[in-house]
Amino acid sequence: MTQTVVATDGLTKRYGTRAAVDGVTLEVRRGEVYGFLGPNGAGKTTTLRMLLGLVRPTAGTASVLGHPPGAPDALRRVGALVEGPGFYPYLSGRQNLRVLARYRGLDDRAADRALDRVDLAARGKDRFRTYSLGMKQRLGVAAALLGDPDLLILDEPTNGLDPAGMAAMRMLVVDVAAGGQTVLLSSHLLAEVQQICERVGVVADGRLLHQGTVDQMRGGSVLEVRAAPVAVAARVVSRVAGVEVTAGLDDHGHEVLTVPAAGVDVPELARNLVHEGVDLHTLVVRERALEEVFLSMTGVS
Repeated sequence: MTQTVVATDGLTKRYGTRAAVDGVTLEVRRGEVYGFLGPNGAGKTTTLRMLLGLVRPTAGTASVLGHPPGAPDALRRVGALVEGPGFYPYLSGRQNLRVLARYRGLDDRAADRALDRVDLAARGKDRFRTYSLGMKQRLGVAAALLGDPDLLILDEPTNGLDPAGMAAMRMLVVDVAAGGQTVLLSSHLLAEVQQICERVGVVADGRLLHQGTVDQMRGGSVLEVRAAPVAVAARVVSRVAGVEVTAGLDDHGHEVLTVPAAGVDVPELARNLVHEGVDLHTLVVRERALEEVFLSMTGVS
Protein backbone atom coordinates (compact mmCIF):
# COMPACT_ATOMS: atom_id res chain seq x y z
CA MET A 1 0.00 0.00 0.00
CA THR A 2 1.28 3.47 -0.92
CA GLN A 3 2.30 5.52 2.11
CA THR A 4 2.40 9.30 2.18
CA VAL A 5 5.68 10.75 3.44
CA VAL A 6 4.99 14.46 2.87
CA ALA A 7 1.57 16.06 2.56
CA THR A 8 0.48 19.70 2.46
CA ASP A 9 -2.99 21.19 2.33
CA GLY A 10 -3.39 24.81 1.29
CA LEU A 11 0.13 25.62 2.49
CA THR A 12 0.64 29.38 2.31
CA LYS A 13 3.38 31.83 3.24
CA ARG A 14 2.88 35.58 2.95
CA TYR A 15 5.39 38.35 3.42
CA GLY A 16 3.23 41.41 3.84
CA THR A 17 0.87 41.48 0.87
CA ARG A 18 3.04 39.16 -1.25
CA ALA A 19 2.28 35.43 -1.28
CA ALA A 20 5.58 33.55 -1.69
CA VAL A 21 3.63 30.27 -1.45
CA ASP A 22 -0.08 30.36 -2.20
CA GLY A 23 -2.31 27.43 -1.22
CA VAL A 24 0.01 24.57 -2.23
CA THR A 25 -1.43 21.07 -1.80
CA LEU A 26 0.95 18.25 -2.68
CA GLU A 27 1.77 14.66 -1.76
CA VAL A 28 5.10 12.82 -1.76
CA ARG A 29 4.91 9.03 -1.52
CA ARG A 30 7.30 6.59 0.11
CA GLY A 31 10.16 5.34 -2.05
CA GLU A 32 9.68 7.78 -4.93
CA VAL A 33 11.79 10.56 -6.39
CA TYR A 34 9.47 13.58 -6.48
CA GLY A 35 10.57 16.49 -8.65
CA PHE A 36 9.57 19.95 -7.40
CA LEU A 37 9.83 22.28 -10.40
CA GLY A 38 9.37 25.97 -10.97
CA PRO A 39 11.09 29.15 -12.22
CA ASN A 40 13.32 31.16 -9.92
CA GLY A 41 11.20 32.90 -7.31
CA ALA A 42 8.30 30.46 -7.76
CA GLY A 43 8.24 29.50 -4.07
CA LYS A 44 10.11 26.17 -4.17
CA THR A 45 12.71 26.94 -1.51
CA THR A 46 10.17 28.63 0.79
CA THR A 47 8.00 25.51 0.57
CA LEU A 48 10.95 23.25 1.44
CA ARG A 49 11.90 25.49 4.37
CA MET A 50 8.34 25.25 5.72
CA LEU A 51 8.49 21.45 5.48
CA LEU A 52 11.67 21.51 7.57
CA GLY A 53 10.17 23.81 10.18
CA LEU A 54 12.55 26.65 9.30
CA VAL A 55 9.71 28.96 8.18
CA ARG A 56 6.30 29.19 9.85
CA PRO A 57 3.40 29.04 7.37
CA THR A 58 0.82 31.82 7.27
CA ALA A 59 -1.98 29.36 6.54
CA GLY A 60 -2.57 25.73 5.63
CA THR A 61 -1.12 22.54 7.08
CA ALA A 62 1.74 20.15 6.40
CA SER A 63 2.97 16.82 7.71
CA VAL A 64 6.36 15.17 7.30
CA LEU A 65 6.65 11.47 8.10
CA GLY A 66 3.40 11.77 10.04
CA HIS A 67 4.56 14.68 12.19
CA PRO A 68 4.29 18.49 12.04
CA PRO A 69 7.20 20.17 10.22
CA GLY A 70 10.18 20.69 12.53
CA ALA A 71 9.08 18.06 15.07
CA PRO A 72 12.11 16.23 16.53
CA ASP A 73 10.63 12.83 15.63
CA ALA A 74 10.47 13.93 11.99
CA LEU A 75 13.81 15.75 11.82
CA ARG A 76 15.67 12.68 13.09
CA ARG A 77 14.51 10.86 9.94
CA VAL A 78 15.11 13.68 7.44
CA GLY A 79 18.27 14.73 5.64
CA ALA A 80 18.27 18.06 3.82
CA LEU A 81 20.33 20.34 1.60
CA VAL A 82 18.53 23.67 1.15
CA GLU A 83 20.03 26.89 -0.26
CA GLY A 84 23.59 25.62 -0.34
CA PRO A 85 25.74 23.88 2.27
CA GLY A 86 27.32 25.63 5.27
CA PHE A 87 30.49 24.19 6.78
CA TYR A 88 33.51 25.25 8.83
CA PRO A 89 35.98 26.56 6.22
CA TYR A 90 39.08 25.72 8.28
CA LEU A 91 38.12 22.04 8.74
CA SER A 92 38.53 19.33 6.15
CA GLY A 93 35.54 17.81 4.40
CA ARG A 94 35.87 14.65 6.51
CA GLN A 95 36.20 16.62 9.77
CA ASN A 96 33.11 18.65 8.94
CA LEU A 97 31.08 15.51 8.36
CA ARG A 98 32.36 13.91 11.56
CA VAL A 99 31.27 16.98 13.55
CA LEU A 100 27.78 16.71 12.07
CA ALA A 101 27.71 12.96 12.63
CA ARG A 102 28.47 13.39 16.33
CA TYR A 103 25.66 15.93 16.66
CA ARG A 104 23.35 13.23 15.33
CA GLY A 105 24.72 10.57 17.64
CA LEU A 106 26.57 8.76 14.85
CA ASP A 107 30.14 7.50 14.78
CA ASP A 108 32.96 8.55 12.44
CA ARG A 109 32.28 5.60 10.15
CA ALA A 110 28.92 7.13 9.19
CA ALA A 111 30.75 10.26 8.01
CA ASP A 112 33.25 8.20 6.04
CA ARG A 113 30.48 6.21 4.34
CA ALA A 114 28.65 9.41 3.35
CA LEU A 115 31.88 10.83 1.94
CA ASP A 116 32.37 7.69 -0.14
CA ARG A 117 28.81 7.85 -1.50
CA VAL A 118 29.39 11.29 -3.05
CA ASP A 119 32.85 10.33 -4.37
CA LEU A 120 34.80 12.74 -2.15
CA ALA A 121 36.88 10.26 -0.17
CA ALA A 122 40.05 11.19 -2.08
CA ARG A 123 39.62 14.86 -1.11
CA GLY A 124 38.35 14.23 2.39
CA LYS A 125 41.53 15.55 4.04
CA ASP A 126 41.43 18.88 2.17
CA ARG A 127 40.04 21.94 3.91
CA PHE A 128 36.53 22.94 2.94
CA ARG A 129 37.64 26.42 1.85
CA THR A 130 39.75 24.86 -0.92
CA TYR A 131 36.77 23.01 -2.41
CA SER A 132 35.22 24.01 -5.71
CA LEU A 133 31.52 24.89 -5.86
CA GLY A 134 30.69 21.41 -7.10
CA MET A 135 32.70 19.74 -4.32
CA LYS A 136 30.97 21.90 -1.71
CA GLN A 137 27.62 20.84 -3.13
CA ARG A 138 28.58 17.16 -2.99
CA LEU A 139 29.69 17.55 0.63
CA GLY A 140 26.31 19.11 1.38
CA VAL A 141 24.58 16.06 -0.08
CA ALA A 142 26.89 13.81 1.98
CA ALA A 143 25.78 15.68 5.12
CA ALA A 144 22.15 15.13 4.17
CA LEU A 145 22.83 11.40 3.76
CA LEU A 146 24.23 10.96 7.28
CA GLY A 147 22.33 8.28 9.16
CA ASP A 148 20.46 7.02 6.06
CA PRO A 149 17.37 9.22 6.54
CA ASP A 150 13.93 8.05 5.44
CA LEU A 151 13.38 11.33 3.57
CA LEU A 152 15.97 13.30 1.65
CA ILE A 153 15.11 16.91 0.73
CA LEU A 154 17.50 18.34 -1.86
CA ASP A 155 17.34 21.89 -3.20
CA GLU A 156 19.18 22.09 -6.56
CA PRO A 157 21.68 19.30 -5.68
CA THR A 158 23.48 19.47 -9.06
CA ASN A 159 24.28 23.17 -8.72
CA GLY A 160 27.92 23.74 -9.72
CA LEU A 161 28.54 20.18 -10.91
CA ASP A 162 30.18 19.37 -14.24
CA PRO A 163 28.45 16.87 -16.59
CA ALA A 164 30.24 13.90 -15.02
CA GLY A 165 29.30 15.10 -11.54
CA MET A 166 25.69 15.59 -12.60
CA ALA A 167 25.55 12.04 -13.94
CA ALA A 168 27.02 10.72 -10.69
CA MET A 169 24.51 12.70 -8.64
CA ARG A 170 21.68 11.37 -10.78
CA MET A 171 22.83 7.80 -10.16
CA LEU A 172 23.13 8.51 -6.43
CA VAL A 173 19.55 9.81 -6.22
CA VAL A 174 18.25 6.76 -8.09
CA ASP A 175 20.26 4.49 -5.79
CA VAL A 176 18.86 6.20 -2.68
CA ALA A 177 15.27 5.70 -3.88
CA ALA A 178 15.99 2.09 -4.90
CA GLY A 179 17.02 1.44 -1.30
CA GLY A 180 13.57 2.47 -0.08
CA GLN A 181 14.33 6.06 0.87
CA THR A 182 12.21 8.95 -0.44
CA VAL A 183 13.67 11.94 -2.28
CA LEU A 184 12.03 15.35 -2.66
CA LEU A 185 14.12 17.09 -5.28
CA SER A 186 13.93 20.74 -6.29
CA SER A 187 15.57 21.44 -9.63
CA HIS A 188 15.49 23.62 -12.72
CA LEU A 189 17.37 21.02 -14.82
CA LEU A 190 14.34 19.48 -16.48
CA ALA A 191 16.22 16.92 -18.56
CA GLU A 192 17.65 15.51 -15.33
CA VAL A 193 14.23 15.47 -13.65
CA GLN A 194 12.70 13.69 -16.64
CA GLN A 195 15.23 10.88 -16.26
CA ILE A 196 14.99 10.22 -12.52
CA CYS A 197 11.62 11.45 -11.18
CA GLU A 198 8.46 9.37 -11.11
CA ARG A 199 6.14 12.25 -10.20
CA VAL A 200 6.49 16.02 -10.31
CA GLY A 201 4.86 19.12 -8.92
CA VAL A 202 5.10 22.37 -10.89
CA VAL A 203 4.85 25.74 -9.13
CA ALA A 204 4.77 29.27 -10.52
CA ASP A 205 4.04 32.49 -8.64
CA GLY A 206 3.69 30.44 -5.48
CA ARG A 207 0.87 28.24 -6.83
CA LEU A 208 0.91 24.55 -7.68
CA LEU A 209 0.00 24.27 -11.37
CA HIS A 210 0.30 20.52 -11.83
CA GLN A 211 1.01 17.35 -9.87
CA GLY A 212 1.28 13.90 -11.39
CA THR A 213 3.59 11.51 -13.18
CA VAL A 214 6.09 12.78 -15.71
CA ASP A 215 4.18 10.96 -18.47
CA GLN A 216 0.93 12.60 -17.41
CA MET A 217 2.53 16.01 -17.50
CA ARG A 218 4.01 15.44 -20.94
CA GLY A 219 0.55 14.47 -22.18
CA GLY A 220 1.61 11.60 -24.41
CA SER A 221 3.08 11.76 -27.90
CA VAL A 222 2.14 14.18 -30.67
CA LEU A 223 2.00 13.79 -34.45
CA GLU A 224 3.83 16.45 -36.44
CA VAL A 225 3.12 17.00 -40.13
CA ARG A 226 4.99 19.30 -42.48
CA ALA A 227 3.26 19.48 -45.85
CA ALA A 228 2.12 21.87 -48.58
CA PRO A 229 -0.26 23.40 -49.23
CA VAL A 230 -0.73 23.83 -45.50
CA ALA A 231 -4.45 24.65 -45.64
CA VAL A 232 -5.27 21.44 -47.48
CA ALA A 233 -3.00 19.39 -45.22
CA ALA A 234 -4.62 20.87 -42.11
CA ARG A 235 -8.08 19.91 -43.37
CA VAL A 236 -6.99 16.31 -44.06
CA VAL A 237 -5.14 15.90 -40.76
CA SER A 238 -8.08 17.26 -38.79
CA ARG A 239 -10.50 14.92 -40.59
CA VAL A 240 -8.41 11.78 -40.09
CA ALA A 241 -7.36 12.59 -36.50
CA GLY A 242 -10.81 13.78 -35.51
CA VAL A 243 -9.43 16.74 -33.55
CA GLU A 244 -8.52 20.34 -34.22
CA VAL A 245 -5.04 20.92 -35.65
CA THR A 246 -2.46 23.17 -34.00
CA ALA A 247 -0.14 25.10 -36.34
CA GLY A 248 3.30 26.39 -35.46
CA LEU A 249 6.88 26.79 -36.68
CA ASP A 250 9.71 24.33 -36.21
CA ASP A 251 13.34 25.24 -35.44
CA HIS A 252 13.96 25.94 -39.15
CA GLY A 253 10.98 28.25 -39.59
CA HIS A 254 8.85 25.69 -41.42
CA GLU A 255 5.13 25.58 -40.64
CA VAL A 256 4.21 22.36 -38.82
CA LEU A 257 0.79 20.91 -38.03
CA THR A 258 0.41 19.12 -34.69
CA VAL A 259 -2.24 16.79 -33.25
CA PRO A 260 -2.23 14.22 -30.43
CA ALA A 261 -0.86 10.94 -31.79
CA ALA A 262 -3.12 8.66 -29.76
CA GLY A 263 -5.59 6.79 -31.99
CA VAL A 264 -4.28 8.20 -35.28
CA ASP A 265 -3.65 5.66 -38.07
CA VAL A 266 -0.41 7.15 -39.42
CA PRO A 267 -0.23 5.13 -42.69
CA GLU A 268 -3.90 5.98 -43.37
CA LEU A 269 -3.15 9.67 -42.77
CA ALA A 270 -0.22 9.55 -45.18
CA ARG A 271 -2.37 7.91 -47.87
CA ASN A 272 -5.09 10.55 -47.45
CA LEU A 273 -2.61 13.41 -47.70
CA VAL A 274 -1.10 12.03 -50.90
CA HIS A 275 -4.57 11.32 -52.33
CA GLU A 276 -5.50 14.99 -51.81
CA GLY A 277 -2.43 16.08 -53.78
CA VAL A 278 -0.48 17.29 -50.75
CA ASP A 279 3.33 17.35 -50.89
CA LEU A 280 4.28 15.50 -47.71
CA HIS A 281 7.69 16.54 -46.35
CA THR A 282 7.69 15.01 -42.86
CA LEU A 283 5.30 12.92 -40.80
CA VAL A 284 6.69 12.02 -37.40
CA VAL A 285 5.44 10.92 -33.98
CA ARG A 286 7.27 12.80 -31.24
CA GLU A 287 7.11 12.66 -27.46
CA ARG A 288 6.98 16.08 -25.83
CA ALA A 289 9.99 16.87 -23.65
CA LEU A 290 9.32 17.83 -20.05
CA GLU A 291 11.05 21.15 -20.65
CA GLU A 292 8.66 21.99 -23.50
CA VAL A 293 5.60 21.35 -21.35
CA PHE A 294 7.09 23.18 -18.37
CA LEU A 295 7.85 26.32 -20.37
CA SER A 296 4.36 26.31 -21.85
CA MET A 297 2.75 25.75 -18.45
CA THR A 298 4.68 28.42 -16.55
CA GLY A 299 4.87 31.01 -19.33
CA VAL A 300 8.66 31.19 -19.04
CA SER A 301 10.51 32.08 -22.23
